[in-house]
Amino acid sequence: MASFIIRRLIASIFVLFAATFLMYVLTTLAGDPLEELRQSSAPNKAELMEARTKLLNLDVPPPLRYFLWLGGIFRGDFGVSVQGQPVNILLGNAIASTLTLVTTATVVAIVLGLTVGIISALRQYSGFDYGVTLLAFLFFSLPIFWVAVLLKQYGAIRLNDWLANPTIAIPVIVVISLLSGVLWMSLLGGKVRRRLIVFGLATVASVAVLFYLSATEWFADPSIGIVVFSVSALGIAFGITAISTGLRNRRALYASLVVALIGIGLYFPMINYILNGMTLWFFLLLVVLTIVVSGLIGFFMGGADRGPVVRTTAIVGFLVAGLIAMDKYMSYWEVYANSSRVRGRPIATVGASTPGLGGNFWIQGIDLYTHLLLPTIAIVLISFAAYTRYSRASLLEVMNQDYIRTARAKGLTQRTVVVRHAFRNALIPITTIIAFDVGAIIGGAVVTETVFGWTGMGRLFVDGINHVDPNPVMAFFVVTGTLAVLFNLIADLVYAALDPRIKVGS
Repeated sequence: MASFIIRRLIASIFVLFAATFLMYVLTTLAGDPLEELRQSSAPNKAELMEARTKLLNLDVPPPLRYFLWLGGIFRGDFGVSVQGQPVNILLGNAIASTLTLVTTATVVAIVLGLTVGIISALRQYSGFDYGVTLLAFLFFSLPIFWVAVLLKQYGAIRLNDWLANPTIAIPVIVVISLLSGVLWMSLLGGKVRRRLIVFGLATVASVAVLFYLSATEWFADPSIGIVVFSVSALGIAFGITAISTGLRNRRALYASLVVALIGIGLYFPMINYILNGMTLWFFLLLVVLTIVVSGLIGFFMGGADRGPVVRTTAIVGFLVAGLIAMDKYMSYWEVYANSSRVRGRPIATVGASTPGLGGNFWIQGIDLYTHLLLPTIAIVLISFAAYTRYSRASLLEVMNQDYIRTARAKGLTQRTVVVRHAFRNALIPITTIIAFDVGAIIGGAVVTETVFGWTGMGRLFVDGINHVDPNPVMAFFVVTGTLAVLFNLIADLVYAALDPRIKVGS
């Protein structure tokens, strides 16, 4: 293992050196950094050109200039831009902006894509499968700039207009409820009678919920409340246990219910006292504490089968705590939406934050959410399609293998066959796709960043190319290239963890 990692790292270093040399020379030969000054009518044009030449070492041939740049890299200095700004500062701001936007969108796309793809594979040739296939190809074919513009028009401008009087029209309620009934009917499947019952129950439930949300104008001042929270917490306990270990594992079920009941008991103290005066570090401490305590409950109640029980209770505790945090965020929605800076239009269309907003931890969190919402949806719609198709195809291939038929012949349940045998091997090709996407994550989404006014890695790269500014371009290239190499190495190691037959040292 160690020799494999060392060999890969040494080879990768030589590849990066060759790639950066080629990229640097091509960038410097792409244009003249002094062109802007040559066309200037400033009286001190000669002095400005001489200063820029000295600043960027333009009097040195590009191949030799590369080694001057490389010496700065070894000192941790990416140099300065054409405008004289330190590239280290530009890179730090760009990475922070890109990580906030694109990483969030990619994580959501991976989770949703894997989930929907797996369900689609398990419901092969059903109405749900055909619907997902249609939507996946539709989303995959949409140009991202067009999606972004539509989202700004209908997801921000029109939605903000509606939030001034958030009542839902009866025709809209009827259409959404019917679509909900069709979705649940296709998702659960079964015989005709069962499908019709599911369709009727889902439609009626959707009508009731939408009428309640419209009558109470819930979207103007949203909240979860103790009743919905309690039902949701218990539902999470049952649902996660059913997926993770199966409801027949009573120890896991009882431990999950204990975690859910503790969350219900802590609801009012958390909302009214503990979460007031929150800071980021205290919030992260509470997250870690929640996972640890939930895992300990699973450890002491798990008996001989502690591992799966600990995993189950940790997930349940994390999700239940997430509901509490969501309710706390919702309690500040009205304050945020009616603030002097937002002025009743909370869904943002440009930038990463509202200038001069101020406010506490929760208001700042809502502001980040409203700015992330539309660009995240734009990226998710495109990425979701690819992950859905890959995960569906991978799981279908695995489900046709001999060892899956053997597992079924042994009498194992469908949950055990899928979760313990099929899902793990289906992740192997998807791991490759995710590893390749990491470079794109840090590279940024150029079009999305441009439309929504985010200054990230993509914008840094494009601006450097347009201004024949090699230092920002090379900073982008070094970061993305290094991460691409690193995560491809991680993917090789993950292969061995998912499938013991794979030997990374060979």
